[in-house]
Amino acid sequence: MVLRDGPKASMNAIAAEAGITKPILYRHFGDKGGLYRALAKRHTDALLSALRAALDAPAERRERVEATLETYLTAIEARPQVYRFLMHPAEDAPAPESEQGFDVGRHSAPLLRRMGEDLGVVIAERIDLGPGSEVLARVWGHGIVGMMHAAGDWWLGERPCSRAELVQALADLLWGRLAAAGDRVGGPSF
Repeated sequence: MVLRDGPKASMNAIAAEAGITKPILYRHFGDKGGLYRALAKRHTDALLSALRAALDAPAERRERVEATLETYLTAIEARPQVYRFLMHPAEDAPAPESEQGFDVGRHSAPLLRRMGEDLGVVIAERIDLGPGSEVLARVWGHGIVGMMHAAGDWWLGERPCSRAELVQALADLLWGRLAAAGDRVGGPSF
């Protein structure tokens, strides 16, 4: 249901699709927020694992940057309705009375924060950014996730260019300071 209908999927429709009653669905998840959190954890864990694999691949730094951007865009393109369910409320249909008050922003912001923190840790482990590098790595992590999210969201909605063209443009944007930064001594390379 979520794969097909994205943010328009109601608890009634999800229960019907699963072949269970709505009270059973509510008993298991509590409310739409509980269902959202379960789906968010599942998909975020998988995405973070795929992003980490792209960052760990044996390749030059620029190639790993491009592979990581490609991995993110491929993931949201492969399951656009899941992405929309996790990141956007149903904009063109009011929620049923029982789902009023579901605030997707309250739920999606922690996903983006988690991704930003995780990327900040990877950057801190791998790149020597000089004095204050721990804070700067977190700034970069959150900034890169924000850029990927905003650009990916725009691209998924409008398709103004190919995925490869978007990857190239975003990698070009990131590349200046990344190319100049050295690897952290004793850490894995970035």
